[in-house]
Amino acid sequence: MAPQRLLLLFIFLFYFSSFPSTARFITGPSSPTDLVSDGISTVKNPPFLSLKPLFSAEESCEQTYGFLPCTTTVLGNLFLIIVYGYLMFLAATYLSNGSELLLEILGPGIVGGLFLPILGALPDAMLILVSGLSGTAETAQDQVSVGMGLLAGSTVMLLTVIWGSCVVVGRCDIRDSVAVDGTITKGFHLTETGVSTDIWTCYAASIMAISVIPFVIVQLPQVLNSTSGRHLAVLIALIISVSMLVSYCVYQVFQPWIQRRRLAFAKHKHVISGILRHLKKQAFGKLLTEDGEPNTEIIRKLFETIDENRDGHLSPSELKALIIGIRFEEIDFDKDDAVMKVMADFDTSLDSYIQEEEFVKGITKWINEAKQTGGAYLEPNAGTFKFIDQFHQQTKREHALLGSEEQSDEVVEHVENPRWISFKAVLMLLVGTLIAAAFADPLVDAVDNFSTATSIPSFFISFIALPLATNSSEAVSAIIFATRKKQRTASLTFSELYGAVTMNNVLCLSVFLALVYVRGLTWDFSSEVLVILIVCIVMGAFASFRTTFPLWTCSIAYILYPFSLALVYVLDYVFGWS
Repeated sequence: MAPQRLLLLFIFLFYFSSFPSTARFITGPSSPTDLVSDGISTVKNPPFLSLKPLFSAEESCEQTYGFLPCTTTVLGNLFLIIVYGYLMFLAATYLSNGSELLLEILGPGIVGGLFLPILGALPDAMLILVSGLSGTAETAQDQVSVGMGLLAGSTVMLLTVIWGSCVVVGRCDIRDSVAVDGTITKGFHLTETGVSTDIWTCYAASIMAISVIPFVIVQLPQVLNSTSGRHLAVLIALIISVSMLVSYCVYQVFQPWIQRRRLAFAKHKHVISGILRHLKKQAFGKLLTEDGEPNTEIIRKLFETIDENRDGHLSPSELKALIIGIRFEEIDFDKDDAVMKVMADFDTSLDSYIQEEEFVKGITKWINEAKQTGGAYLEPNAGTFKFIDQFHQQTKREHALLGSEEQSDEVVEHVENPRWISFKAVLMLLVGTLIAAAFADPLVDAVDNFSTATSIPSFFISFIALPLATNSSEAVSAIIFATRKKQRTASLTFSELYGAVTMNNVLCLSVFLALVYVRGLTWDFSSEVLVILIVCIVMGAFASFRTTFPLWTCSIAYILYPFSLALVYVLDYVFGWS
């Protein structure tokens, strides 16, 4: 609690030191008889102590809520930005920690899919909301650039600086195009070290790229040089953005269930491929005829081999013995569940036994499926078909891409004292929400006043500084998580980054568009939208079609950050897009 107490002390001292005040110069010509001055002088040009606006200013400022400190000086506003920014960081930390505690109690699904993404974007949404609610429409139009700067800055920072840093700290040795968990012997090799993620992370990147559609819609009237359709375009973009927000939350709610189903199917395919490969070895490569068709005679002999008691059918226990004997060392799965699924594939008579004809038809069906997936081609110098081995390797890769069962498991382990943890989680969420709601408006005012005092556009201050406050907890946790150097943690890390950007593109943008539409503000953010589109589409497309990222890929992310900042500056202040 020491940092919080120190912060309160700073606010207390600054509060009493930042009220507008006046002073008179004590000066005048020196004289042996005038030993004491009454402090009143008519000298027009005081010879010293002419303070610059860096430290003081004659303009008055309006206190937020009527009592929070304010100032018109550069250093004063810089101090306020640091203080309020730290408070927003504190709010984001409370929201993040409270969400994780709630996740321990209730598990994924509603909490992980609905509450966590919304709570993570809450500080940004609050800042955007208050930036467009301040004072008159003219004042709101001036301050709304702070909200747009935060929106663009958060997106760019997460996908460039944080993304690249996660690749650097999470890198492992790459073997066979996959990063090996916990292995780093090649230092900072650009191509032979990197990170690997699962297929669900690719889906998250694709969703992130799709979420920029509302930006394109709201920008169309300016691209077409139309002024009459701008208000309508804002409304259409708002409707689509809200619809995408709801759809994304629904997907997040059901994603664990979808992942479990996909993972179960992948395991079943791997069992099929393992059985086929085992039968091929038992048949000494003669499971197929010379033209690549199933050899029914050999399959019948294999049936007799598996039928230990020679009763003419395979029982579940005999099938289980076969599966256990194959030894699927690379993948752990429930043997009884695998037996039930194989029985479901073969037992067409539903008598809980596999007859010889059912076995032949079932194996023939599996071979044809493997042929379609693995590709039927001859193994060199052997004259045997290799597609069964290819099918086995492919099912193994599919299982690895889907991630481990731990990621999709929705069962929550027993938590000691759940009532206290629930109370603590709710309290942290409440405190974080209150801090974000209370200090978002003062932070926007401080940024606006600092912009006025320094003549620096408020957009650049909010683009660079504010994301450090509102996204710092996410950034730190993502980087720390990536240091564990495992595919599972890398997948979760990058999925969270893509999810945070997606919430920026749908939730925060929905708030922003609602402000523009309701208050009748002008949408004039062409350069900012272009930067968001470039970064999201480049990184989204880049991450949607690959699961392994060598170390050199972080350079793309790092280059995009200064490129984005320079692009906004050139378009706004050289070509006058704003």
